[in-house]
Amino acid sequence: MKITDLELTHVMPRWLFLKIHTDGGVTGYGEPILEGKARSVEAAVKEFFPYLKGKDPTRIEHHWQAMYRWSFYRGGPIIMSAISGIEQALWDILGKHLDQPVYNLLGGPVRDRIKVYAGIGGDSPEACAENALSRIRDGYQGLKMAPFEATRIVDTPHAVKAAAEKVRAVREAVGDAVDIGIDCHGRLSPAMARMAAKALEPYSPMFLEEPCLPENVKAMAGIARSTSIPIATGERLYTRWGFREVLERQAASILQPDLSHAGGILECREIASMAEVYYAGIAPHCPLGPIALAASLQLDACTPNFLIQEIGSLGDGYLVEPFKVTEGYIDVPKGPGLGIELDESAVKGKVYPGDWQNPRLIHEDGSVADW
Repeated sequence: MKITDLELTHVMPRWLFLKIHTDGGVTGYGEPILEGKARSVEAAVKEFFPYLKGKDPTRIEHHWQAMYRWSFYRGGPIIMSAISGIEQALWDILGKHLDQPVYNLLGGPVRDRIKVYAGIGGDSPEACAENALSRIRDGYQGLKMAPFEATRIVDTPHAVKAAAEKVRAVREAVGDAVDIGIDCHGRLSPAMARMAAKALEPYSPMFLEEPCLPENVKAMAGIARSTSIPIATGERLYTRWGFREVLERQAASILQPDLSHAGGILECREIASMAEVYYAGIAPHCPLGPIALAASLQLDACTPNFLIQEIGSLGDGYLVEPFKVTEGYIDVPKGPGLGIELDESAVKGKVYPGDWQNPRLIHEDGSVADW
């Protein structure tokens, strides 16, 4: 079996779907995407194709090493997102070829169902609470919210109190049996993050995600030591090398590698194994499409230190059989490969040019803020 061709399709609202063809008639899906840079990742995938064409798709680790190491300038969001989507598609091909789910090829499942959470928005405490209750009615028992607006290096008490009020409203609305993750989105300085953590501790968040930007691991470790809230990070880290120092400094107790950015299924399984040595959990980042979710679920099924899975899309309008959330969980998929079948006729109606851009936040003085 040899790789013969690939297709790339930009799909609303901001996704990029990959389909790899083989001469054996087996095809594989992947999601090589970087939010706001979809066309750059598309170009990177196409640059890898001359190497992939004619190769045996089942030599997944060999191809990963070739794409990663022969790039010379290793890692980074564009190259790793391209490699990640290709790797997902190769696992899908191998699983379909062997008529096995990917998790069976990685040691078999360690659980029967996978705990999930979904994001909520809201401009006021009341709106946040109502959105949280709506998610509960949809079957979720885990939520995540980003209550902080653009925040200065040292900001007023209002910046913290306004965010805390939103979290308080959600906790009071859903009770103590629901997990609530707090995403700071890297908008806080270490000083503001410590103030925020203290204000949020009474509401027992599941985690405090990206309380500061992840580049300065020592700063994040300081925040971790200052609070009882578990620190989570990882969506902007790539490969096991990007996570090494986070674990060594115990800067986070929950790692959030994104299977469409960090290197794909096997690379994230190896990141999870590293985390297990440090008694850290894995909560894969996935505000993306249903192919990325399908890849994540394969990892979740076979990973002992898995905690909870983020949901971006269950696949309604994209998959022949969308995923279903029941009592806060998704059943471990049973189908071969990634366990999904794309509704390609429906996908054709959702194609767009791939020009989605990240939001742009501005401080009150006109300076650039972190989104």
